[in-house]
Amino acid sequence: MKTIKIFDPAMCCPTGVCGPSVDPELTRVASTIFLLEKKGFSIDRYNLGNDPSAFVENLEVNRCLHEKGTEALPLVMVDGKVEKVGSYPSNQEFANWLGVDVKELSPEKPRNQLL
Repeated sequence: MKTIKIFDPAMCCPTGVCGPSVDPELTRVASTIFLLEKKGFSIDRYNLGNDPSAFVENLEVNRCLHEKGTEALPLVMVDGKVEKVGSYPSNQEFANWLGVDVKELSPEKPRNQLL
């Protein structure tokens, strides 16, 4: 099974809902990761502010940071290979990497119940 590692810039949390304004991109990525993990996929996230050793110990991530600085983050690795630098993957990219239908990565919208 493929593994994905996401190296996030320094931030207080990966969901984007803990600051004064919600970042919809972080919310989308967190929701997509949640859905993929429910399907059994392994996705690890590392936050530069909380886990700097992960950035130093991974030679590819370290090289990208030396070349591009923090503009390289977020950085996404699939099976140990850098696949995306400087932005989060789209749902289509997640689907392509993991061999799932992109439709499976959209959270179900709550249905209104009539009383």
